[in-house]
Parts: sequence; structure tokens; C-alpha cells
Amino acid sequence: MRYRFLRFPDGKAKAVTLSYDDGTVNDITLSETLSAYSMKATFNLNGSAFRQEGYLKKEDVEKYILSNGHEVAIHGYFHRGNGMLRPIEGIREMLDCRLEMEKEYGRIIRGMAYPDMGVDLFTTPFTYEDVKSYLTSLDIVYARVWGHDNNAFMLPNDWHRWAPSLHHDNPDAQSYIDEFLRLDPNGNKQLLFRYPRLFYMWGHGVEFADNWGVLEDICKKLSGKSDIWYATNIEIYNYVEAYNSLIYSADGTIIYNPTLYDVFFDSDGKTYCVESGKTITIGGN
Repeated sequence: MRYRFLRFPDGKAKAVTLSYDDGTVNDITLSETLSAYSMKATFNLNGSAFRQEGYLKKEDVEKYILSNGHEVAIHGYFHRGNGMLRPIEGIREMLDCRLEMEKEYGRIIRGMAYPDMGVDLFTTPFTYEDVKSYLTSLDIVYARVWGHDNNAFMLPNDWHRWAPSLHHDNPDAQSYIDEFLRLDPNGNKQLLFRYPRLFYMWGHGVEFADNWGVLEDICKKLSGKSDIWYATNIEIYNYVEAYNSLIYSADGTIIYNPTLYDVFFDSDGKTYCVESGKTITIGGN
């Protein structure tokens, strides 16, 4: 046994997730379109003081987003960029948003997308590490950044600086999708190309307002693939953290799963599943 590689549910080596900001009424069509193709997204919403005419109402969120299995996450109470705020202001911005949304929708909310420039621009003497520290204290487990489009399709190594693959209007979007679909980590004989891949697209629903065909084309191309897991942001986070919580014997052959998730991984070209609460033994060196 040389290496182990995370596999998503049912042994799939690829996953797709989407993230859309601000919660305008356009998100109703966005959610219904994604749901029709059995795709999942996270919708990042602001506090009620920011949501005026043209934004989703509580009943819209419950009917079109939550009931379709999508996630809601916070986007700042007043949509103010964390890099432009003192920590005390950033704490209040995110905590007020989380408190209001949890009360409004009756669920625990642990994710977010940075508003405005997020942590890409700092106009204060504070740093990203300051922001990450208070978000961690607020039990925000992941935070999406923007502007880092690439075709690496990697899982994040820092959940509070989670960079998506691309914005949907990236001129290379179709070629990125084609490249992602061609990937076959389970079938690749080259060891170091067997790691899992994640396609992560983001944007704003209002950007589709005059051209919903763009979204339809993306969904038609990405959806319905048997080798892809379609998940929300928090589902991706929860599953990866479950994988990272596996407990191993010293030689790595005995593996215990203390989590509530059945966890899959690849070892030497063979897919294993460690069921929740169970222990398995696999071949050694």
C-alpha cells in the first residue's frame, strides 16, 4: 500500500458544486433550473436590512432553495467586505447575518461567501489571518473567495480561502468543463493523477437574467454523469472532514471511521468503504 486517495460517496472520484451570491429574485429560476438537472448549489444571502425590493423573501428561500436540497450560507449582514473592516466590525457583520438566518430558516448555518473584495483587498492594518481567526471563532467552517479561476479542480487546503474553479462567464468555461469531464482519476494508471477532483462554479443569479440559455448549456453538459457527485458546499466540507477524521493503525492497515458518514477511498487502485462507526482491515505493503 503506497497511497490513499479520498473518494466521494459511492466511490466517485469527481464532484460538482456551485455557489451563487446575494439572493435576488433571479435565484428562483436559477434554483429551479439546477434542480431540474439534479444539480446542487449554495445560495449566499445577506441580512434583511440589505435585502430590499428584488430580493428573495423568506417564503421564496424555503420554497425554491431549501425544499430543493440546496444550501443557504451567509454573505454578510450589510454585504461589506471583510478586508475593509476592523475585526470587531467583521465579527458583527457575519454574526448578525448568521443569527438572523438561523432564526429565519430554523437550521444551523456554517458556511459563507465573502462579500465584495472579501480577503483579496485589505484597507485596514489587519490581515487574512485576523479574519480567519474570528470566522473560526464564529464557527464558520468555510468561506468562498473569488477571482482565482483555474482548471486545477482541487479541493481546498484552506477552507476559509476556498477558491472556486471559475465564474460562469469565464470565456474558458466550456473548455474547463470539457477538461473536467474527460478526467478519470479512478481509471488513471499514473499514481499522482488519482487524487479527487472538484468542479466549483460561482456567480450571481442576476447575471443570467437576459440569457438563461448559458445556464441551460452548462447544466446539460455537466449534469447526469454517473461518475460525479453533485453536492452543496457544506456537503463537500462535511464529507472531506469525515475522510480526514478516519483513524488508522500505525501501519495504516486497520482503519476506523468514528463519523456519521460512510467514507470511501482508493488504495492501490481498489476502492474501499469504511461504514459509519465500523473498522476495516486492508492490505499492507
